[in-house]
Amino acid sequence: MVKWRWGGLALCCGVLLAACGDPQETAYQPQLAAREPVPEYVVGINPLHNPQRLVEVYGPILEAIGAAIPAASFRLEASRNYEEFEKKLYAGQFAFAMPNPYQTVRSLKHGYRIFGKQGDDADFRGILLVRKDSGIRTVSDLKGKAVAYPAATALAAAMMPQHYLHMHGLDINRDIENRYVGSQESSIMNVLRGHVAAGATWPVSWKAFGAEHPDLASQLEVKWQTTTLPNNGWVVRQDVPAALADAFARQLFSLQESEAGRRLLARVQVSRFEPASDETYRPVREFLANFSRTVRPIDY
Repeated sequence: MVKWRWGGLALCCGVLLAACGDPQETAYQPQLAAREPVPEYVVGINPLHNPQRLVEVYGPILEAIGAAIPAASFRLEASRNYEEFEKKLYAGQFAFAMPNPYQTVRSLKHGYRIFGKQGDDADFRGILLVRKDSGIRTVSDLKGKAVAYPAATALAAAMMPQHYLHMHGLDINRDIENRYVGSQESSIMNVLRGHVAAGATWPVSWKAFGAEHPDLASQLEVKWQTTTLPNNGWVVRQDVPAALADAFARQLFSLQESEAGRRLLARVQVSRFEPASDETYRPVREFLANFSRTVRPIDY
């Protein structure tokens, strides 16, 4: 079951019986067996969207999983930004979490293990947007200008674009001003409003923005895009019972097998979730090592 922050419904009933020929009425109220409480597990999703939108698209997936696992209660906890999400993740506040690949790798040092990931690795890449009327033609045109990113720890939407700019001759520590603006939507809007010359995001957020605001998206263009890495991971805290973790994984990995499940997946713009392990993220660790050595130092 999925537990939201709503109160439960209490069922009360009473039967009034009168003894035949006895003027005194006796009230009878049956004793209902108390419902056995179930343990609650907090689930965290990295802030791909603002908190309200995150609950709208991922809440139904957890609701479906919870309906299939009545012995547990799952509560989705959205975070305002990457910093807040990472603080909770590394403090072990989430029983299950879907971090970005960088956070996935780092979570292993904080009591988690990898059990799955999003599919569609072709979508895990960075893209750099500019206004169509910006006059930006080459990477060198960004010199002396500002570039927006959701957060310094956003892999697809910060590190990978910064690595791309580095590989194309830009010193991201000296040639440009890096602005970390808190979310994917904010990065896009900073470009749209002309606050920055370019903004980084990833295809899922860009497609969602285009679907919701086609008139605004038409003013922007994808100027550059990076290569790909394995998509966002799914991790579980080591102290979560193995049987529960396995049941959660089975439900998550089978969503694409039903029409209802495919509709839920379409809301988050992914075709499936799939099994993964530490080895799945070896290319991420290799990228992080290279990035830290050549672009800017990071903990990984």
